[in-house]
This record gives sequence, structure tokens and C-alpha cells, in this order.
Amino acid sequence: MRQRLRWIEARILPRGWLDLIRQTALFLFAYMLYSIVRIAVHGGAYNPGYRPFGDAMRIIDVERVLHVFVEPSIQEWALSKHWLMDGADWIYLNAHLFVTVGVLVYIYLRHNRSFYFVRNAFVIAMLIAVVAYWLYPTAPPRLMPEWGFSDAVKQFTGITVERGPSSEVLNLYAAVPSMHVCFAIMLGWSMTKLARRRAVKVAWALYPLLITFVVIVTGNHYFIDVFLGAVTAGISALVAARLLPRLRFSRWVFDEAPA
Repeated sequence: MRQRLRWIEARILPRGWLDLIRQTALFLFAYMLYSIVRIAVHGGAYNPGYRPFGDAMRIIDVERVLHVFVEPSIQEWALSKHWLMDGADWIYLNAHLFVTVGVLVYIYLRHNRSFYFVRNAFVIAMLIAVVAYWLYPTAPPRLMPEWGFSDAVKQFTGITVERGPSSEVLNLYAAVPSMHVCFAIMLGWSMTKLARRRAVKVAWALYPLLITFVVIVTGNHYFIDVFLGAVTAGISALVAARLLPRLRFSRWVFDEAPA
């Protein structure tokens, strides 16, 4: 067993087991912080009179003033195409976790010099999200049926998330900002820089647009959430690129793949 661990360390891990444990612990800490905020804001109680529904109404009012409140119409169009909605629901349920973790692992193992910049950007984004969830907890569109929204994920899985056991581990009122879109932008940007094949670059460049479509048609985010998710990604990348490298320049910069 010890020999196998040493073989993995020598052949696969770019900086050894200790660094891998350190990176994993950092992400676990960020998730624990997220969970603490979830408990404080949500508390596991589904209450239509709770503040997140008032915050959601403010977003709807702003979109109506700006004449961009078209999410119900887009979702209604998509719901008529069952194959499209099944695909969107599946992507929503799986991509945010598995694609994100998979890409981070890939960058860590294959492009380790760039990993620490990407890691820093992700941690900054999660900290921004924690503050946003604390200050502005917002119910997603699917919990606002009076405005024409449907819970597409419930229709796909048959599970009511906000009333089931999963409500104890999920932040139901985390619409602002859309971290699905934020993570998709950061992953897409990173992979377009690291990939060598043009087709792969194009696919990753389109990935944020795919996730934007998915979160809208499944009734999980408003367009304002998408915009704020993009802003969060931009701020996080800017801080990771301009501020943090001053502390450890050689380790915390993004190293693009050669052309």
C-alpha cells in the first residue's frame, strides 16, 4: 500500500500528497463557511413570507422596469420540448458539481502551474457569494409560480427540493449571484486558455452560454442573477490576477498552454 501511494505521488501528483491535502482542505473550508451562512439565512424552513421572496420580487420589479423580464416565456417555450428540458434538468443537476470538480482536478494534475490562480479565483468568488447570500438571500424563480414559473427540476426528478431532506444541505435562497454561471465562466475561460485544439476551445467558450440557458429554463435563476454571476467571476479573476500575485508571483499567476 505504501509503495502504491509513493508511485502515485511520483507519477501523478505534481507537488506531492501534502499539497493535495492542503488544496482539498482549502476548498472544504470554503464549503463549511458556505454551510454556516446557509444555516443562518435559511435555517431549513420553507416560508413564503420569508425575506428571500421579497428580495425576489425586487429583482422581478427591476427586470420589468428594464423590459427584460422574459424568463417565464423562455421557460414556457422550453417546457414544450421534453427532450430539451430533460437535458437541461440533467445538466443543472450534474454539471455544477461534476464538471467543476473534474476540471479543477484536471488543471491541478495536468496544468499545475495554472491551478493556483484558478483556485484563488474560485475561493474569492465563493467568499463574494457567501457575503451576497448573507446580505441578499433570494428565492429562485421556480419558487415564484404566481409569475408563471415552473419547477422544472421537480418535474424531472419528482422531488420537491425545498420540502425534502436535501433542504438540510442546500441553500434554497442562493439565487444572487448565479454561481452556476460564475463557475462556468471561470472554467470556460481557463480551459480556452489551456486547451490546444480549436474545437475544444470553442466548446469551452460556449459552455457559459449553455449553463446560462440551463439555469433560466429550469427556473433557477433570473437574468439579473446571471449578470451578477458574471460580475462575480470578473471581480474574482481581477483580484486573483492583479492583487494576490504580489504575494507569491511565481506560484499564483496563470500559465497559458503553448500555442
